[in-house]
Amino acid sequence: MPKMAKKAVRKNAKNPEENAISRLANKPNFPSFKPNTFPSRLGRDALLGAGLTADSSPDRFEVIIDFLCSSGEPIPQLEYSVMAEAAQIELLPAAKVAQETAVQQATNGICYATYGETNLVTADLEQILQAVPLSMAAALSNHAYYFVPLTLGETEEPMVAPSYTVDLGDRAICHRNIKFGNADCVFISTRLMQDRFALAFEFFINAGHQFVEAAGVPKSFADLIWSQAEADVRGETSQDAYENRRRALDRRRTDGSESPVDEKARNSFLEAAFSDAIAVYLLALTLDFDYSDLREREYPLLAAPALAERLRHVAGLFPPNPGYDFQILYRRRG
Repeated sequence: MPKMAKKAVRKNAKNPEENAISRLANKPNFPSFKPNTFPSRLGRDALLGAGLTADSSPDRFEVIIDFLCSSGEPIPQLEYSVMAEAAQIELLPAAKVAQETAVQQATNGICYATYGETNLVTADLEQILQAVPLSMAAALSNHAYYFVPLTLGETEEPMVAPSYTVDLGDRAICHRNIKFGNADCVFISTRLMQDRFALAFEFFINAGHQFVEAAGVPKSFADLIWSQAEADVRGETSQDAYENRRRALDRRRTDGSESPVDEKARNSFLEAAFSDAIAVYLLALTLDFDYSDLREREYPLLAAPALAERLRHVAGLFPPNPGYDFQILYRRRG
């Protein structure tokens, strides 16, 4: 099983001082409950006179209720007010955030901005952004990446939360693509990412897809992965790649002949597999991780030797920027 290596912090390292994403837990204040009305004096006296305390059993409580009813005293009603934290947070249209937030440019030309309580460490974010090779970043010149606490896509107009609450976190999505004029903007929800591994991979997946949309799939890479597909190499790198590869070859597998492949499915497979390979390659440039960490339940993971072939090919097409290294290490089976 290959292991992507670089001098960055491992995904599973539990060092609270390394990353604010891991260090600052998402723990909004719990609602405070305060009764607005209290039992009348007569009701309280009746309860105390009957010996009801906080430790009284449920059966004893029923006896006290019966006593109050028979005495003609109305059963006191308690009203509670919930101080909901979500009500204190004003959601802003993503367009407004884009207009009012200054865009910066990384050394490789990637445009980005941060807004709100993202819990990001600047050095960590810069390391992620600058991992994109210069030759690849040039194709992303019309894209800007906004790192915000939470992005909500419940309405036609995407909204941004400037901070985190449990309720908003449950409603948020990982990212949302929005077009403003000639610019394609991607809003990434940083507070949904548990650590730097998740944040980096989310960004690289988006960058990979957008690069493929702009530049297409090189013939040399297409030939490589199609030969793997025809050789029936186990697994794939994403659900899209897996399903499109299966559909492209379904006719041949059904009748065992040299039937023409589904060209639409084949092209979709090539694009998905190439963008996946880019994302994994960029992740390997940024931090150490074990390939098995990418495993999903919906499809079998691509065989390690086949992935290694793809990543070496991508590294040849897009050499790492200065300060970044690419290695594939294999764990010895003991």
